Amino acid sequence: MKAATEASSSQGNRRGRKSKKKELYFTKTNMVPKAKTMLRYVKMLIPQRHLSFSPLESALLILDTQKYFFDRSSHAFIPSAPAIVANISRLCQTYAAMKLPVIFTRHLNSARDAGLMATWWKKLIKKDDPLSGIIPDLYDENQVVIKKTRYDAFMDSPLDEMLRKRHVKQLVIGGVMANVCCESTARSAFQKGYEVFFLVDGTAAYNERFHLASLLNLGFAFAELALTESICRKMHG
Repeated sequence: MKAATEASSSQGNRRGRKSKKKELYFTKTNMVPKAKTMLRYVKMLIPQRHLSFSPLESALLILDTQKYFFDRSSHAFIPSAPAIVANISRLCQTYAAMKLPVIFTRHLNSARDAGLMATWWKKLIKKDDPLSGIIPDLYDENQVVIKKTRYDAFMDSPLDEMLRKRHVKQLVIGGVMANVCCESTARSAFQKGYEVFFLVDGTAAYNERFHLASLLNLGFAFAELALTESICRKMHG
């Protein structure tokens, strides 16, 4: 019995290590079929709500597309993140052309406002870190960028007030990490009364398991899961 227990524990530890491992599951070439496969898989397991997307009442919210997560030299690099940039850029251009709100977040911490972030992650993203800025492919000096200090972009930020002033009722959410800041913000948005459209192919996590877990949780109770192509198509009528 003891040997069986130790063997089971060893297998569990190996699975645990594997589940935390970074992997490249999105690439520029496999993005379309991969995202569709992930979406089909999730839809087989959860009930569908089918929210009606209303572009003129929506805003695009892009979370933490910072070099810290997109630069290969960073310890926090997300291997699949570069593959989602083209989709995010396409949505930004579509929203801009229709003069609809596009909001970026930039996660920054100091010793004063880090709270448990410092305990949990040890290393903080500080303002003077050269990797703390928005990646060049998405940076625009005229874009709206709000600072956030927690996973949830609504917490201790002007985001909710900005959206209310613009009469926004729906949010299209993309960025990183799918299972951390994107999911936390999507849950918070739902609780605040916003209808959420969560981008399957506009978000990324350290590995596919984390990403799928978020899609299952959000699709079950908090958000409509969407592909970039479907959002763009509906925006063009």
